[in-house]
Amino acid sequence: MLTPGHMSARWTSLFCLLSVLCALFTPAVSVKEHDFKKCDQSGFCKRNRAFADQAVASSSWHSPYNVLPESKSFKDGQLQATILKTINDNGDTVRLPVTISFLQSGLARVTVDEEKRQKKEIELRHDSKARKERYNEAEQWVIVGGLALDKDAKVTYEDKNQITVQYGPTSNFEAIIKLAPFGVEFKRDGKTQIKFNDRGLLNMEHWRPKIEPPPEPEKKEGEAEQTEEEKKEAEKKEEERKANEPKGEDESTWWDESFGTNTDTKPRGPESVALDISFVGFENVFGIPSHAGPLSLKETRGGEGKYTEPYRMYNADVFEYILDSPMTLYGSIPFMQAHRKDSSVGVFWLNAAETWVDITKAAGSKNPLSLGTSSRTTTHTHWISESGLLDVFVFLGPRPEDITRKYGELTGFTAMPQEFALGYHQCRWNYVSDEDVKDVDRKMDKFKIPYDVIWLDIEYTDEKKYFTWDSHSFPDPISMGKQLDAHGRKLVTIIDPHIKNVDNYEVNSELKSKEFAVKNKEGNIFEGWCWPGSSHWIDAFSPAARQWWASLFKYDRFKGTMENTWIWNDMNEPSVFNGPETTMPKDNIHYGGWEHRDVHNLNGMTFHNATHHAVESRKPGEHQRPFVLTRSFFAGSQRVGAMWTGDNQAEWGHLQASIPMVLSQGIAGFPFSGADVGGFFGNPEKELQARWYQAGAFYPFFRGHAHIDARRREPYLAGEPYTSIITAALRLRYSLLPSWYTAFHQAAVDGSPIIRPMFYTNPTEEASLTIDDQFFVGNTGLLVKPITEKDKNSVDIWIPDNEVYYDYFTYNTIPTVKGHKVTLDAPLHKIPLLMQGGHIFARRDRPRRSSALMKWDDYTLVVAIGRDGKSAEGDLYVDDGSSYDFQAGQYIHRKFVLDGAAGTISSVDAEGRDPKSVKEGEWMTKMHDVKVDKILVVGAPASWSKSKEVTVESEGKTWSASVTYTPAAKGRAAFAVVKKVDARIGADWKLVLP
Repeated sequence: MLTPGHMSARWTSLFCLLSVLCALFTPAVSVKEHDFKKCDQSGFCKRNRAFADQAVASSSWHSPYNVLPESKSFKDGQLQATILKTINDNGDTVRLPVTISFLQSGLARVTVDEEKRQKKEIELRHDSKARKERYNEAEQWVIVGGLALDKDAKVTYEDKNQITVQYGPTSNFEAIIKLAPFGVEFKRDGKTQIKFNDRGLLNMEHWRPKIEPPPEPEKKEGEAEQTEEEKKEAEKKEEERKANEPKGEDESTWWDESFGTNTDTKPRGPESVALDISFVGFENVFGIPSHAGPLSLKETRGGEGKYTEPYRMYNADVFEYILDSPMTLYGSIPFMQAHRKDSSVGVFWLNAAETWVDITKAAGSKNPLSLGTSSRTTTHTHWISESGLLDVFVFLGPRPEDITRKYGELTGFTAMPQEFALGYHQCRWNYVSDEDVKDVDRKMDKFKIPYDVIWLDIEYTDEKKYFTWDSHSFPDPISMGKQLDAHGRKLVTIIDPHIKNVDNYEVNSELKSKEFAVKNKEGNIFEGWCWPGSSHWIDAFSPAARQWWASLFKYDRFKGTMENTWIWNDMNEPSVFNGPETTMPKDNIHYGGWEHRDVHNLNGMTFHNATHHAVESRKPGEHQRPFVLTRSFFAGSQRVGAMWTGDNQAEWGHLQASIPMVLSQGIAGFPFSGADVGGFFGNPEKELQARWYQAGAFYPFFRGHAHIDARRREPYLAGEPYTSIITAALRLRYSLLPSWYTAFHQAAVDGSPIIRPMFYTNPTEEASLTIDDQFFVGNTGLLVKPITEKDKNSVDIWIPDNEVYYDYFTYNTIPTVKGHKVTLDAPLHKIPLLMQGGHIFARRDRPRRSSALMKWDDYTLVVAIGRDGKSAEGDLYVDDGSSYDFQAGQYIHRKFVLDGAAGTISSVDAEGRDPKSVKEGEWMTKMHDVKVDKILVVGAPASWSKSKEVTVESEGKTWSASVTYTPAAKGRAAFAVVKKVDARIGADWKLVLP
């Protein structure tokens, strides 16, 4: 323990350091909206918006991009051609190779490059060390499958104006490639869904040399002023110099660009790519997280209730982010979906550079005789990236689950986490000592509050040097880890990408000597400022750097860590306190010679990936599923861990915003997400804290977190009745862990969101498209609408179908009408949670301190009988919760079916596996002792009242189980409880009903 005097001195020192940093680097401490660029402050965005304005305003606009007819060829599902971009009135052109690939998965891919850069036939300014090509390696980081060409795709029509290609698993997709100007129209079942360059906004800024204006000759003494004729001649030459400059463009940011005190040197000149993508007949588009706004994306060109700025994707350390805004946040997934009744489509824009997306909507025909999509609203989007290829994947659905599954096949599915990661995580900046951690652990037990993980922020280190411990505050981290381990709990420590630049720090010395750090534009190691002060950043694009990084996590190197220690990657956008927009200069150089501008949005993912693989094996023979939380992310990050929504505030608005933010992550392929419960900044009032725990119990990632200046707010400190209310929410989460784990399994195999918005589960309902404050949990049929408003004691839940709904806690039958809202009482102690009829889900009812202590507990099955009074089904997935043995078949996956006609409830292998085909390992053998203890049947028919027992048949044996039947009364549904079922959870069994 530290003495009070020593603590005081340390905190005084810390306060002084923070004060200096606050004064020097304001963006890192108190970010305001003006600390980050608007479109008109980002040269390439401003230019492309102006380009769009010019095109839209002109009735005679003609896109200057045309396919060279003799260049096109089609073979084995791939069309290749050259687009000629006309760049001036003289008819000069630039060659842009285009490849359109039709894939076996049913996706189409359109890729456009620039020949001159591709062949490295350009000159770099400032003696730059950067690559000359457009960045073409994003695929190596993002794409993991689904690229096999559809060799059955065929050209069904071709003339001098267009080519039509038929493709798709059932050949019901079409791509109509228009040659002059270039554009693509994608159809499904003969109906247009998506159009590229329909509005003529395609723009690839080609390479051109910078032509410096000749210096004005010095006027000699006595020399006369220029005559009018001479002035006109000079002006004429200047006009000729600008002949190659596209109309409407501003050359002022082609060659360099300043923001604040930072100047970007742009050695390759202007190189942005832009394209208009129209979703024909779709009024609602979704995705492109992360933004703090509604699930259905808003228009961005002004007007009442609309944004005036495009959605921005440029991963940044946005302190105290703004709500209801298209402003960039910590991570980016450039995946957009459009949904309408009975139809879903999507596009994935594979580009890791700074990207902006404008959204507008155009109403369809008002003619009552008009048919098809012409009478619907169309959503127009305009995608703009600073550099790289134009590389877009097209998804033609038709269902929401088709979109998420195909996206998962392309970029990878969610990694199956260890089971503890689904429990509750207790965090703050910072627990001040190992004794403090032990004390929190003991008090959570004393108050019977379950949790799985306690977290350490940066103060555990020795003066912000990662892979070290403060010897005064954390003198015995092994003792701390052992206490947690004895209770089945884990420790997470923060490790950020900035390495303190100080002598006598081995990690820093090795980083520099091995040249594994990001370099500046001159090719020297980049130095910036972050929490430690002067810092360097690991370049995780380098394979050798990643291998070195992994060595730092070995138990014999990162001393004080144990098998129950896991990692938190923060500040990995990267956050650079004295950098432009609190991040790294765009002209920094990464491994392979790529500029930071090319890879910025990938940067956090590469660091997350490096840490994930580092902690898979930290000693010989070890191979565990990692847990690594990241703040920054990109498409593909779902393969290596979890994310959270960043530095939110202890305000009701941030609680409200967290729901659509987490839902957006789920449909964009990264469902292991959550928000800081209670709000990171500030001190939540007790009601807000309680309601946030009730909501957080339904985040896939469930963590309470608080700022260093916030009051301590561990659940046991809330006081009554709040501690009991929070504890009840936590226990609900833990009882439902089997169903949460099953939902994670489904996400890991087919990309399904873990919590599902209404349009995903009910795509036939148009009204579902704008609802983003309620959701279903996996396929359990559990429908939840958290309370997110102050002094709110009731809630209106929208009902998507004609199914029956029961209150989870009381079993009351809710009087519902499809497509309408129903009002439910929701006093502070009550979570609005309904069970949709027709589902069966599993839970474990015995309260425990952590998920590890529940591992061998028996199960309860909850059967919510459907409106038909005779059917329900569901599933349960179980494995050992930690290893990769499930990949070798060591798991249990059961399907449960209530068949009222046959009078049975049964359990069979969900995948139809023959039990004899799997050689049982230690875990599966031990699971023989884990049983179905109880079955709760809500909506049980009256016939159940006639018997006191039911028959159970399993593994060649038959026995009886007792039944207790409670008739319906005062709005409550009848229910029955079958006790001591005693059937193995992993075996086939059948329960014969009365």
